[in-house]
Amino acid sequence: MKESCYLCIHEAKKTRKLIYMIYFLSDAHLGSLAIEHPRMQERRLVRFLDEIKDKATAIYLLGDMFDFWNEYRYVVPKGYTRFLGKLSELTDRGIEVHYFVGNHDLWTYGYLEQECGVTLHRQPETMEIMDKTFFLAHGDGLGDPDKKFKFLKKCFTNRICQRLLNFLHPRWGMALGLNWAKHSRLKRKDGKEPPYMGEDKEHLVLFAKDYLRSHPDIDYFMFGHRHIELDLMLTRNTRLMLLGDWIWQFTYAVFDGERMYMENYEEGGA
Repeated sequence: MKESCYLCIHEAKKTRKLIYMIYFLSDAHLGSLAIEHPRMQERRLVRFLDEIKDKATAIYLLGDMFDFWNEYRYVVPKGYTRFLGKLSELTDRGIEVHYFVGNHDLWTYGYLEQECGVTLHRQPETMEIMDKTFFLAHGDGLGDPDKKFKFLKKCFTNRICQRLLNFLHPRWGMALGLNWAKHSRLKRKDGKEPPYMGEDKEHLVLFAKDYLRSHPDIDYFMFGHRHIELDLMLTRNTRLMLLGDWIWQFTYAVFDGERMYMENYEEGGA
């Protein structure tokens, strides 16, 4: 009898593998000094990841999961232990976790890959996922003509500037980064990004339309960065999705090989 039950369970597990899913989310900004209850926010994200671990074959984190992340040679930022531990658990289970750096968490030099097992991406990537072609990126700077932003990004990604930052004691380096991020967020009304501005004004929409002219095989453009939820058909076969955030919206996209849809996470309902 026990052997029969074991075989049933084994067969059920093999069957469930056929319906495993791919998840996409971004912009948790963990550790932000502008978020009122950061520990509760982190726990909510970790509960979501825990709820999907038996269904997910891959999870794509499209940037700014931390509000500021900078690794020193022997020191990593204080906090985030629940999130980092969950990432490690997921990768230990054989689930692919792809991490695309954003404009808040690009100062990573190996810790997330070596200790948590994630696959790190520093540039936009075109990937084949379940016979569909995805263009994946955080989205910062794509289609955006803002010269100040482009100058700052060049400084932030410059190796000499990164080394100068790491000459600061972690106490001062982390304080500098977190307060800069807080100041940037609080400049906006309620700390939120402006609402959807329309196809003719959204930089990521304009970028995707232009990119599609020379790469018509793209099925899905997936971006974070904008902190708004958007599901837009660009052509009969191409969709653009902006993933919202995990500060106020708790949104994510999920793909089962045939269908792609957006969801808002509710406790116990992933």
